[in-house]
Amino acid sequence: MRINKYIAAAGIASRRGADELIAAGKVKVNGAVLTQPGYDVKEGDSVVVNGRPVGAAEKLVYYVLNKPAGYITSARDEFGRPTVLNLLEDVEERVFPVGRLDYDTMGLIIITNDGALGNHIAHPSGEVYKTYLARVNGHLSPRELQKLRDGVYIDGRRTAPAFAENAGTDGSCSMVEIKIREGRNRQVRKMFEAIGYKVLALKRTAIGEIRLGRLKEGSYRKLSAEEIEYLKNC
Repeated sequence: MRINKYIAAAGIASRRGADELIAAGKVKVNGAVLTQPGYDVKEGDSVVVNGRPVGAAEKLVYYVLNKPAGYITSARDEFGRPTVLNLLEDVEERVFPVGRLDYDTMGLIIITNDGALGNHIAHPSGEVYKTYLARVNGHLSPRELQKLRDGVYIDGRRTAPAFAENAGTDGSCSMVEIKIREGRNRQVRKMFEAIGYKVLALKRTAIGEIRLGRLKEGSYRKLSAEEIEYLKNC
């Protein structure tokens, strides 16, 4: 088995993340720093990542978490801020969050130790739409909604076509449902900034057909077999 697949199967990182660990000299095989990213792990090899031995692959597990604001979507944070993994009280496997949600963004995030699936979902070339509900200042006109659908320029590049619909009002603010299939840094917030609006609150409600439903903030549930199969093939 190729070393990046081996590391991903052990739940340490996605295959891409494993390649980055190898390039950074964080992976040792049989006591030596690995310099061959295409290395095939053989029976009896000792693999160590970031100083920790990597053994046989753990049972693969899959969860949906409703992330509250104020949590980091990473395994650890150098500033000591709480991470989404702190919310998983009874999960024994070494899992990781798939993709990113901003510190202040709430909503659906997938937690797993399946590196291959994580890479499939998070890869920029994916066609899986992520659905968000944004609370923005002011009321958007039909013309402004169309701009979001057609694509706007952020960071020098135009965004891909999106879905955008009014989802009600909240006093002087609008609720807008927006669906994007890219994963650029703070993309939804920047898209609204590009047409003159500020996002006051943002929540991801779905990844493809996987939805939060009534899952309470800070809670999580296991994905069903059907949901796992859907994510593997979407």
